[in-house]
Amino acid sequence: MSFDLLIRGGIAATPNGIAEADVGVKDGRIVAVGSLANAKAAEVFEAKGLHVLPGVIDTQVHFREPGNEHKEDLETGSRAAVLGGVTGVFEMPNTNPPTTTRVAIEDKLARAKNRMHCDYAFYAGATPANVGALGELERLPGVCGVKAFLGSSTGTLLLSNPDDILAALKGGTRRMAVHSEDEDRLEARKGLRVTGDPRSHPVWRDAETARASTERVLRLAKEAGRRLHVLHVTTLDELPLLAEARDYATVETTPQHLTLSAPECYERLGTYAQMNPPIRGPEHREALWQAVREGLIDVIGSDHAPHTREEKDKTYPDTPSGMPGVQTLATLLLDHVNAGRMTLERFVDLTSAGAARIFGIAGKGRIARGFDADLTIVDLKKKRRIENSWIASRCGWTPFDGMETTGWPIATIIRGRTVMRDHALTAEGQGAPLRFVETLR
Repeated sequence: MSFDLLIRGGIAATPNGIAEADVGVKDGRIVAVGSLANAKAAEVFEAKGLHVLPGVIDTQVHFREPGNEHKEDLETGSRAAVLGGVTGVFEMPNTNPPTTTRVAIEDKLARAKNRMHCDYAFYAGATPANVGALGELERLPGVCGVKAFLGSSTGTLLLSNPDDILAALKGGTRRMAVHSEDEDRLEARKGLRVTGDPRSHPVWRDAETARASTERVLRLAKEAGRRLHVLHVTTLDELPLLAEARDYATVETTPQHLTLSAPECYERLGTYAQMNPPIRGPEHREALWQAVREGLIDVIGSDHAPHTREEKDKTYPDTPSGMPGVQTLATLLLDHVNAGRMTLERFVDLTSAGAARIFGIAGKGRIARGFDADLTIVDLKKKRRIENSWIASRCGWTPFDGMETTGWPIATIIRGRTVMRDHALTAEGQGAPLRFVETLR
């Protein structure tokens, strides 16, 4: 047998289990998995002692282009992704202008071509004005679905009226993603923000703000007969509701909400810990971990949302919410694997197989014959310190600066091409639009 690429001697996470296996790649796809000791290959990757995992897919990133390229753009954001072991991303629509029309989607796809280093798909943003067009927009090539902001966050997108939410839910068929916070409660509680004290952020945007919104959108989705994906779930209060809606609703959380907790993170990081929905107390973090262990969480996305230091250094609440995360997603979660908080099998499900399953990504999410050769090769025992100097995002900082983690991506392979090795970019502009089984042409 002859391959374009042979990954030899690694411990591969396959549908048959995690065990030593070689992986043979030809024309960008996996064509053989097993003992391939006598095979020939144009390129051989010696992976002895390393784990070969399905490529990590980050289902929630904000790369800020167009309109806010001083914080991030598609090139720098995707550079950060592959340096962190991420092979594919879903990019969010709250840009300027927002991604709410066919023209805006086609513009993003044109900007991404030959510039993005990982594979990509873009969300179409829902507004009261475009609910009638969402069924068409969600079926365009390179679109991963519809995203609705039910409570105001970064940008201008907002879909808070129940009639508009229901119209959006009835206006399409693919799984719809929502940022779930109740806008009326956010407005009513603005007075609880304390100037100069970001510890008041989770007081203003309290657990009931998330719970009430999630209860409502689950009811509306059931009425509409629409599959729903609730992004960055943060509260123990939402979890029983989501557990009762498993036939049509899927659940996402973030590494930040599994790693940080209030008030400590605000006391240590100030506004650099500010994000929406907020980092909450340890009781919510433990409930999220229990949901991970029980299988209620389907996927973990970073909610990568960079802002400049100048913006973050203003006085709360005149500071933007969000923090970078695409580059640190894999190593943070691998550190949790090493600490015994989740298994490596669960890591694979939450960062790759889960996204492929619930969004219907074609040809991604497992190491098996016929699938794209998207691979994240990691050294589970490697210890290294996360540092701001390593961050490729244009913002140049991470809330995890100075934290030592165990478990690091060593190589990122996308459709058989090694784009990152030993923490350095090795090939540029290799990204292509992700394909989805519901919209294959």
